Amino acid sequence: MAQMSLPRGQRPGRGSRVSRALYCAAMEFSPFNQPPPELGNQYDDDRVLGSYLRRTIPPDALREIEGSLREMGELSGGELYRLQLEDRLNEPVLTQWSPWGERLDHVEVTPLWKRAERIAAEHGVVATAYERRHGRFSRVHQFALAYLFGPSTDVYACPLAMTDGAANTLLSSGNRKLLDRALPHLTSRDPSEFWTSGQWMTESTGGSDVGLSETVATRDEDGTWRLWGRKWFTSSPVAQMTLTLGRPEGNPGGGRGLALFYLEPRDANGRLRNVEINRLKDKLGTRKVPTAEMMLRGAPAELVGEASNGVRAITPMLNITRTWNAIMSAGGMRRGIALARDFARRRVAFGAKLSDKPLHVDTMADVQAEMEAAFHLSFFVTELLGRHDAGELDEHHGRLLRIVTPLAKLTTGRQAVAAASEILEAFGGAGYVEDTGLPVLLRDAQVLPIWEGTTNVLSLDALRAIEKDRDVLAALRTEVARCAEEATEPSLVAAGQQALSAVDRAGGWLAEAFGRGPAEVEGGARRFALTLGRGLELGLMVRQAQWSLDHEQDRRPLAAVHRFARSRVDQIAPADAEEARLLANDES
Repeated sequence: MAQMSLPRGQRPGRGSRVSRALYCAAMEFSPFNQPPPELGNQYDDDRVLGSYLRRTIPPDALREIEGSLREMGELSGGELYRLQLEDRLNEPVLTQWSPWGERLDHVEVTPLWKRAERIAAEHGVVATAYERRHGRFSRVHQFALAYLFGPSTDVYACPLAMTDGAANTLLSSGNRKLLDRALPHLTSRDPSEFWTSGQWMTESTGGSDVGLSETVATRDEDGTWRLWGRKWFTSSPVAQMTLTLGRPEGNPGGGRGLALFYLEPRDANGRLRNVEINRLKDKLGTRKVPTAEMMLRGAPAELVGEASNGVRAITPMLNITRTWNAIMSAGGMRRGIALARDFARRRVAFGAKLSDKPLHVDTMADVQAEMEAAFHLSFFVTELLGRHDAGELDEHHGRLLRIVTPLAKLTTGRQAVAAASEILEAFGGAGYVEDTGLPVLLRDAQVLPIWEGTTNVLSLDALRAIEKDRDVLAALRTEVARCAEEATEPSLVAAGQQALSAVDRAGGWLAEAFGRGPAEVEGGARRFALTLGRGLELGLMVRQAQWSLDHEQDRRPLAAVHRFARSRVDQIAPADAEEARLLANDES
């Protein structure tokens, strides 16, 4: 037992039996220590992932890939999670100058990131999608790996998302020279050959409005392109290559005047080539991600495609990175639930385990239902991407991919933040104490509705997709209707109809809003997009729940549908634009 000494003045006198007994009891006192939450194999413990894969992937293919998922699940709940806790205080460090005045601009990443890079390469967290060993299911396999890998690697999913996006963009460009140069590295399983890619788009003038970019592209007499400007918020400054936008001299303003460029920032000796790192950003979360402000001072670059229409050329990257964002939202929610669930089984309060307390159970049931909704929407996008990669994207699924990509990112990003907040509260004070490793769940989740397009930006993207092709909305309604038609259990039939009703109500609102003018449409874009996203989530959950009842006799997905159906799926409600202006700008 732990020993506890008392000050000299408080030690018992020789003649005091009571004092002597208290002193002996104090010497034997040992305080209670709450056991921390632990993780098991994150694949074997994930009922939702396992059931979904059994429904969507052919049995032969699933038997072939399951070993890789189980191995990643063991790493995620074991070695990587332990290293994540040990690495908690480490952050990337920028060294700009050597002791002798040489410009270095060297960024040292954390030990976990170095280990994560090796594991990501060896386990094909990017490569799996491009090897296509299982056709259109290769994307599902890849993102299942990413879903397991991401939560234990301090957002190392960020450079992997950019890498995947760069590979997809180069393939879409058809630029054979750049494909031969970069693609073997971006999709390698050999850690010594593996490259990551950056994405240097954001400037202080624009943010999501990249058409305001001030980066200028000039051309030397020998034909070499050079980029000049300041990139305000660059992902992966340690990457071996990057894609970025610049405006060739003489081109008009706006997005059409920009061109997409390929850039290798360092030479063979690792020195930056006409690139300077001003500083690393000091961020609320994702603090392990080295995000830099950089100056391009004539950095040599190569055109990816034509010398214009760069925003359109970068779209294949955004489709990939937004899908990664949705998968990481679902994965982060799942990680928080796994920790909270284990903690609740260990924590005793007011005479019972927390896991037996009715109010805690009710609260966590809502979080679980939201996670299952986010999971199914995220992986539905991966199915569509898989069809695209395999050349099996018919007209219906092509339209779905255009609308579901922004909807999945915006819907799941907001769910992830709400879930992380609730999960921290489930730990009480421990959820607010840094050395438990729990607060980072909320800080890192907060970026998910922001980068790769905020909720509002993506809501407008979804509207633009519909304006360009009204059949896009019809395709989404058709998919929700198909989900509803698969239901036979009475409450699932009702939930399917609820999902369809939400989508119909959103469509009806949009038709009326178009008649009232652009301001009305834009003002309701977020409520419209979230209604579509949550309506589709409910439909996909109905499909999974009916399958689970029929093939696994598992009623838990049915319970998740019931919970989610009682939440606010339909967010279309009357809104007064004048009231919004008064409140938002505090104007009289």
